[in-house]
Amino acid sequence: MQQNHTQLADDSYFAAVTNAIRTETTKLLSEGTVAAVIGYQAGTRAGTVIPTIITDAAKAGDLVFSPGCVNNLALYLTKAKKEVRPAGKVAIIAKGCDMRALAGLLGESQLKREELHIIGVACVGVKGAGAGSGEALTTGTIARKCRECTVRAPEGADVVVGAVPPLPEFSPVEAEELARLEAMTPAERWAFWKGHFSRCIRCMACRQVCPFCYCEQCLCDRNRPQALETTPRPAGNMAWHIVRAMHLAGRCAGCTECERACPMDIPLNLLNRKMARELKTLYDFEAGLVPVEKGPLTEYREEDDQSFIK
Repeated sequence: MQQNHTQLADDSYFAAVTNAIRTETTKLLSEGTVAAVIGYQAGTRAGTVIPTIITDAAKAGDLVFSPGCVNNLALYLTKAKKEVRPAGKVAIIAKGCDMRALAGLLGESQLKREELHIIGVACVGVKGAGAGSGEALTTGTIARKCRECTVRAPEGADVVVGAVPPLPEFSPVEAEELARLEAMTPAERWAFWKGHFSRCIRCMACRQVCPFCYCEQCLCDRNRPQALETTPRPAGNMAWHIVRAMHLAGRCAGCTECERACPMDIPLNLLNRKMARELKTLYDFEAGLVPVEKGPLTEYREEDDQSFIK
């Protein structure tokens, strides 16, 4: 039986956001406030979008905002993408999840706030995997990350465009999924992740789209000494994903770009969400809400709980 889905925003919402972004971009570039604006433009297929960098005010009309704006543009401000980052002060279009990534990068001294002009978007959500480019944004096509979003109205931006209309309550599918994982025994969880990681082909797409994998040379690419096996074999795959999960603990912004980019449909965000839950439970810490220099796993305090030391 086909399920009825509620449309979350009509064309007027996205048109208003698009027009506000274009107006702000024209102003910033015309006045010389910024050297470039990182945003989205229409893709080659109808309904699709791709990241873009606008340096000419006359090109501001190329910018769009639609349910297809899934990319986390914070990626293009990192050292790993230094070849595409323009010189000078840069403006960036940022959804709530993108703002969390920017906060993390600012806290880790990868960005300077005075070099950024953030155009925040009050975001209804974007479409998830499997949604057609011509489909509307509904409770059935919205990305899974957007169902749990708590930062629809970005805080800390220089300007915020758009207004989020009232949204329906989403069924707790994601919470139930995490609860099933937590109910497993350690052996069951090991088998669960071992099965998923066995499909990994080590394409490194998860690393390439992550704003927090900003090292110019990844430790895992080195072979003298070799930190991790580079071929897609079970032991190396398991080590790679465990190391990456620990590396992101207390840092992941929840943009789910890693999971979206994975060609093998490995539920990487489920692992990241589990790690985030642990950080919240143990340290009452949530990544990316405000810039902090050090997270709980990178800072030592005398009053830290040491009961885990045997």
